[in-house]
Amino acid sequence: MREALKEAEDKMKKALVSLDKEFARLRTGRATTSLLDGVRVDYYGTLTPIDQIASVSTPDSRTITIQPWDRKAFSVVEKAILKSDLGLTPVNDGKIIRIGIPPLTEERRKDLAKVAKKYTEEAKVAVRNVRRDANEVLKKLKSDKKISEDEQHKGQEEIQKLTDAYVAKTDAALAKKEKEIMEI
Repeated sequence: MREALKEAEDKMKKALVSLDKEFARLRTGRATTSLLDGVRVDYYGTLTPIDQIASVSTPDSRTITIQPWDRKAFSVVEKAILKSDLGLTPVNDGKIIRIGIPPLTEERRKDLAKVAKKYTEEAKVAVRNVRRDANEVLKKLKSDKKISEDEQHKGQEEIQKLTDAYVAKTDAALAKKEKEIMEI
């Protein structure tokens, strides 16, 4: 039974980590290198993350700079950014690629908040699915007579407490992200 609870908690943690990764890719009007995490560059026939072929940094809150280590990579990095759905325009001066992050409009901020809510709801569904699976494991343990009915109920209560805690954590992460998105 302890193993089932431990496994459930590990899976719930993974759902929260996944939510954090999704949030990191949401643009908030502030420059962050994680905006480019999903962008892959066709580098000598291999799709490669930008940060593996270039130095990526944020010199200020409105600019991302990319300095490829290979001169031939400038054009492919530029093309990959333009093809991505980020809506960003890179400026290549031959030495460095600069990406200006435009300020967000009120309407775009509201849209991003909706997307953040969608990601949060998906994380909550994942947490609830883990709860359901863990409860199924407990029912099977009881039917195999490995645990008593009291132990099953106690285990289900613990799983529910875990679920409530992780749902609260997703709500807290959403509140923090919404505040960040709506900040001007």
